[in-house]
Amino acid sequence: MTREERRGMRLEALRAAFPLTVPIALGFLFLGCSYGMLMGTKGFSFVWPMCMSAFIFAGSMEFVTVNLLLSAFNPVAAFLLALMVNARHLFYGLSMLGRFRGLGWKRPYLIFGMCDETFAINSSTRIPDGVDRGWFYLWVTALNQAYWVTGATLGGVIGSNLPFDTDGLEFVLTALFLVIFLDQWLGAGTGRRGRVSAVVGVLASLACLVTFGPDDFMIPSLIAMIVLFVLLRPRLDDLHDGDAEAAAAAGNDEGDEGKETTR
Repeated sequence: MTREERRGMRLEALRAAFPLTVPIALGFLFLGCSYGMLMGTKGFSFVWPMCMSAFIFAGSMEFVTVNLLLSAFNPVAAFLLALMVNARHLFYGLSMLGRFRGLGWKRPYLIFGMCDETFAINSSTRIPDGVDRGWFYLWVTALNQAYWVTGATLGGVIGSNLPFDTDGLEFVLTALFLVIFLDQWLGAGTGRRGRVSAVVGVLASLACLVTFGPDDFMIPSLIAMIVLFVLLRPRLDDLHDGDAEAAAAAGNDEGDEGKETTR
């Protein structure tokens, strides 16, 4: 393959990938800017959010890291918190192993840069005929990270240099996790397992907050949730099976009604 052919292959993949990432760009630029501004108001240079967004690239964890950097060094708490916040990425990686097979040097970066939005595009998009699979995945991943790094850097510059009232900006992190929680709650639909799991997590956190106080409840609440989910797993699996059977029965009923209408 000539140099011009390789260049054309890359550009074709970029043209296919870019439109799919535009909606993500809007969200990443805004949320990344909020993160950078938060870092700036805490006294960090814009270099910090720029480098953290480039080398960590885990939005929720980056917000959490702001408080970790300002608190006493506790590697165990940081490890457990990072594991809980980003545990879902383990399943993203497992489901993409087949798609990433044979992609050579691109594969390590694709694994590193697989955030929620990138996974959603790469796992669900039917790649157009004639578009190189590896370059399509690479462009989606690189563009999404570029949006996040750009937003975080701009926010860091603004937060460090422009004088304005930043009271309440810390609530961005709380709002982020509330939105994630509500999205998962609504995404569960009528599924009982997802909602029971959410309620268990909230109640465990509240109990530990009351018991240990706001400064020391994080690790106990994480441990409590893990223990409760392990103990309740058989029951949660039963709920999942029941929901699946109910959904299948509802689908069959709709099919029967459709046949009757046709007759």
